[in-house]
Amino acid sequence: MQRLQFGLVSVVFLAAIGIGVNRWQRSHPQYQSIPPLPQHSQIQVYMNQNLANSFTDPYRQITRPGDDLESIIVERIQAAQSTVDVAIQELRSPRIAQALRDRRRAGVRVRVVLENTYSRPISSFTPQEVAQMDPRQRDRYQAHIQLIDQDQDGELSPPEINEYDALQVIRNADIPWLDDTADGSAGSGLMHHKFIVIDGQTTLVTTANFTLSGLLGDLDQPDSRGNANSLIVIESQPLAQAFTQEFQALWGDGPGQSTDSKFGVNKPWRPVQPLRVGDAKVHVKFSPSSSSIPWSQSTNGLIGQTLTKADQTIDLALFVFSEQPLVDQLEGKHQQGVTLRVLSDLQFAYQSYSEVLDMLGLALSPSRNGTLTCKVEPRNRPWSQPLQTAGIPQLSQGDVLHHKFGIVDRKTVIVGSHNWSDAANRLNDETLLVIEHPLVAAHYHREFERLYTSSHLGIPPFLQSKAQDHQRQCGDLQLSLPPSSLPGESPAASPASPLVNLNTASQEELEALPGVGPKLAERIMLTRQDRPFTSLADLDQVPGVGPKLLKQLQNRVT
Repeated sequence: MQRLQFGLVSVVFLAAIGIGVNRWQRSHPQYQSIPPLPQHSQIQVYMNQNLANSFTDPYRQITRPGDDLESIIVERIQAAQSTVDVAIQELRSPRIAQALRDRRRAGVRVRVVLENTYSRPISSFTPQEVAQMDPRQRDRYQAHIQLIDQDQDGELSPPEINEYDALQVIRNADIPWLDDTADGSAGSGLMHHKFIVIDGQTTLVTTANFTLSGLLGDLDQPDSRGNANSLIVIESQPLAQAFTQEFQALWGDGPGQSTDSKFGVNKPWRPVQPLRVGDAKVHVKFSPSSSSIPWSQSTNGLIGQTLTKADQTIDLALFVFSEQPLVDQLEGKHQQGVTLRVLSDLQFAYQSYSEVLDMLGLALSPSRNGTLTCKVEPRNRPWSQPLQTAGIPQLSQGDVLHHKFGIVDRKTVIVGSHNWSDAANRLNDETLLVIEHPLVAAHYHREFERLYTSSHLGIPPFLQSKAQDHQRQCGDLQLSLPPSSLPGESPAASPASPLVNLNTASQEELEALPGVGPKLAERIMLTRQDRPFTSLADLDQVPGVGPKLLKQLQNRVT
């Protein structure tokens, strides 16, 4: 048996779950049952915090509002007759893994593609590897260990590992799988897809990873209801064929064969694919588009084209929003009288690179060594008339706004795994759907209204204070390149400078490095969020990093 590193999970933890149910219900009186919306005959939409439905969390035995995304995925897999293709960044759900195992045993062809950072069973990590994890990684590891350790005795027994360590379940069932190292690299960015194709007919597209935090809620957070996510189930052979083509590009001839898999910018570029699904129009686009492809033909370009069609309203719920051309387009629509409302996740909304700051009329420069640079991004454009309807939602402790959707005129939905960022557009394997149908849009509109009702809008006091400090120290910020980004200029590193940890450094610590400006620091932080750096060579996968910069950083980072 494997001994856990972090000791026994206290009985207090288990009791806290039951206590947390009542506390959560008392503290969320706005969570009242509402009538369900009808579903499109071929496009069903589900939300894990949907107030029109409720279910019992099978891991914590908490009855809570929402659609049970995990069970919906499991039921669809269980119904498969011939094939199941899964492309998912992270798979830690034991029930989903067990469903895939059972279909494999029934003679169904099952194939799985993963992101290489998350392609090892949790139980396979050694104590030495765990000791080297940063705090965030260690917390995630511990949460997964708690899930596998079913009897909470502090040890992982072989039966527990073989039934509840999801990737060990996959391996024991001899399900063929590969990750984005199968093309001889580690992809140009993240393998960030989150889709399943079943029997060449049914496609599941979600914003959630197959983890408890993505689908249901954190084991150690009784109030957690899972990161706010959606799931779409689409019955369409042509659409399933488009996703199968994407899957096949990743798969090549499968594991253990030649390195003909294609990930990231190595995949063949494909334009937007327009399809009909019943009476709905659907446009499908897969990322990334290399820098040689015009922005207008990229996935973010499709988002921009869809936004420009707005005549009345645009509602956005975005985990990350850092793409300047898109916020510039939104400003134009807002000036034309289109009603604009924007929600973003707290951890990203007020970063110096966030386009939410533009909409709030703010330009905040990062600092270096505790001193403000008084420089902002060259293309930054704070709005002259701040948007009063932009902000962050209130969510249960432990949960984040993981949505990536936009609604145009309450009839068109933009959704997928694709964050509204340059990294998603130019590096990652991503999915984007644009669905034109008012009934599909109604489900996303209801979710937006749920989040918006309890959101903090406008400029919060701490951000106002920060902006005033900037004004006192910097005056009116001018658009200019930071010194380290000027052509031909590369400040020498001081031998006495402390090493900067690429996986934990703040924005200002990264910008203090030679050759790293605000935009590059942003890309480093976005990349490490789902794929921690394991060596300096990994940094070469970030756009804007080349051999010259790697040489400058080799004695500055760890």
